Amino acid sequence: MLGRQSSMAEITVDISMSLDGFVAGPDRTLEAPLGRDGLLLHAWIFGLASWRKQHGLVGGERNADDERVAASLRASGAVVMGRRMWSGGAGPWDDDPNADGWWDDEPPFDVPVFVVTHHPRRAETKGGTPIAFVDGVEAAVEQARTAAGAKNVSIAGGAAVVQQAMRAGLVDELRLHVVPVFLGDGVRLFDGVAGRLRVTEAISSPAVTHLTYRPA
Repeated sequence: MLGRQSSMAEITVDISMSLDGFVAGPDRTLEAPLGRDGLLLHAWIFGLASWRKQHGLVGGERNADDERVAASLRASGAVVMGRRMWSGGAGPWDDDPNADGWWDDEPPFDVPVFVVTHHPRRAETKGGTPIAFVDGVEAAVEQARTAAGAKNVSIAGGAAVVQQAMRAGLVDELRLHVVPVFLGDGVRLFDGVAGRLRVTEAISSPAVTHLTYRPA
């Protein structure tokens, strides 16, 4: 389940989820990687100043939600993500029509990124961001820890990578951003995960409820 608490840099998960437990909707395609209505899960963040700045945009709202996002970005020294979050694909990279990822030559990350994949691929740098392709979530987290130094490692998703990390006991803090929508079907976050947690923080805004959990 979740990892041990420590005063050292930590492994954190930040992920948006529907009230019925989904982090992506049904009918996912390359054109709609979050499935039907999946973008509703992230509507709360798109207008925030810190998110917009990370994506090369100006302006945006500065509120309690924005403060949480900004603090998470400041604390992160490396990002771990799954293959589907990187490109939406699966299988050999040569067969992936979106192998270079959603962000072309300018990924919206100011820290090294580690993509979990079972298909070998050389590391590269895109827009100044180092990208490594690593076999297995445990190896990816280990490499990310080294790269992050004194900062946290952020596991960004998707669901499969979060599940694998939690089952391996790698996650020190789980931050759920629960959006008041029902998707009805799709990708569940906690399939195959068991254990106990304790709530350390619960904060609501009109658009989302932020729930923070640590080991029980």
